[in-house]
Amino acid sequence: MSTPSSSSVLSILSCLVLVSGLAWAGSQDGAAVGSVPLFALCLGFAILLQWVAFIPAYAARTERYFDLMGSLTYLSVIAIGIGFKPEPDLRSTLLAGLVTIWASRLGTFLFRRVRAEGKDGRFDAIKQSFGRFLFAWTLQGVWVCFTAGAALAVITSNRAVPMEWIGWLGLLIWSLGFLIEVVADRQKSRFRQESINKKQFISSGLWAWSRHPNYFGEIVLWIGVALIAAPVLQGWQFITLLSPVFVTILLTMGSGIPMLEERADNTWGGQADYEEYKASTPVLLPRTPR
Repeated sequence: MSTPSSSSVLSILSCLVLVSGLAWAGSQDGAAVGSVPLFALCLGFAILLQWVAFIPAYAARTERYFDLMGSLTYLSVIAIGIGFKPEPDLRSTLLAGLVTIWASRLGTFLFRRVRAEGKDGRFDAIKQSFGRFLFAWTLQGVWVCFTAGAALAVITSNRAVPMEWIGWLGLLIWSLGFLIEVVADRQKSRFRQESINKKQFISSGLWAWSRHPNYFGEIVLWIGVALIAAPVLQGWQFITLLSPVFVTILLTMGSGIPMLEERADNTWGGQADYEEYKASTPVLLPRTPR
C-alpha cells in the first residue's frame, strides 16, 4: 500500500474542516439523537460511508461502484434524517422525496453507463494512488453534504413553516431542472447506442442548445430545492443555501465540464463540424440553436 502524499492528506483534512463547519451551521435549532445533532450525524455518516466503500474499491483498483455509492449515500442520509425526525411536515417530506427521486435516477443511470463502458476514464490514474483515490471518495462525501445540505437542514430542523408560494415555485423549478437532466441523459444514451454514431459527438436535441444540458438541469433542480428550503432556515443555517452554488462550482470548475471539454477537444479538436458546434453552442446556459 502506498503512503498518502502530504497534498492528499491536506486535501482530506480541508474537506473534513469544511464539513465540520457545515455540520455546526446546519445543526442550529435542529433535532438531535441523544446529544448528537441529527444534521451533524447525517453529514458524519456520509463521510464515513465513503471511507468504508473506499477500502474494497482501492483493494480492487475499481471505480465501478463510485457513482452508485454516491447515490446510496444521498438516500441513506435522507432516510436517517427523515427517520429520526419526530413529526416530518409536508416540506420535509417533499424535500426528502425530491432528493430520493433525483439520487435514485442518477445513480442507476451512472451505474449502468459505467457497466456498459467498463470503466470511468476519470479514475484511470487516480485509482492507482491510495491518497488521491481516498481524496476522491472523501470529496464525494463533501459533495453529498453540501449539495443536500439545505434539504437536510429543513428535514432535521425543529421548525415547521407552512408551504407558501416560494415553496411551490421551488417545486416547479426542481421539476423543470429534473426534466432537462433526464431528457438530456436519455438523448445522449440513445445517441451512443447507435453504431453509426460511434466515436461521434452529439449535437442534436437539447445538446443543440447547450454542450452540457444535463449539468444545466442539475443546477436548476438544486436551485429549486434551495427555494423550497429557504423559508425554514434561520441564522447560520442559511449557509446551507450554498448548495446550488457548490453544485455550479463543482460542475463548471471541478470534475464536470472542464474534464469533459478537454476530453472532447482531444478527441474531435480540429474537425470542422466539431469546431463549428463548439463555436455556436454555449457551454452551459441553453440558447436557441443557430
